[in-house]
Amino acid sequence: MTDIRFYHLENEGWDGALPKLMERVISANLKAVIKVKDTEQGKQVDTLLWSYKADSFLPHDTQDCENPARQPVYITSAQEQPNAAECLVLLDADQYDDISPFKRVLYMFDGRKGDVLSQARLDWKKYKDQGLEMSYWQQNPGGGWEQKA
Repeated sequence: MTDIRFYHLENEGWDGALPKLMERVISANLKAVIKVKDTEQGKQVDTLLWSYKADSFLPHDTQDCENPARQPVYITSAQEQPNAAECLVLLDADQYDDISPFKRVLYMFDGRKGDVLSQARLDWKKYKDQGLEMSYWQQNPGGGWEQKA
């Protein structure tokens, strides 16, 4: 069964929180697909994962790469899973039709954006009605996470 973890961003956008969560995914030896809205957001995520720390980077590539199956983190605007990822990351309440192939979904939404917050509430209800395993994590002022549900 898919485990869906809602991450309610309140103090920073996904660009501040995503690298930390991806470090955890990689340290757990999981592969991930990061679903982006469009090519522009894909470029932002790509640049972020290369440059968020001066002394390291998160191994990843984009949907334009030569061998997507080999990527530990694959960034795409399509609904695909070429790297056999166990983890799906959705940014700003983006949608993905069939999440069942994934063991874990990290659903990141910025609570400061009204339309994104509204969509997250609808999706919470949709997934809950499907009987999926869910948790809700709220960002604290220090940038850490507190499980609220």
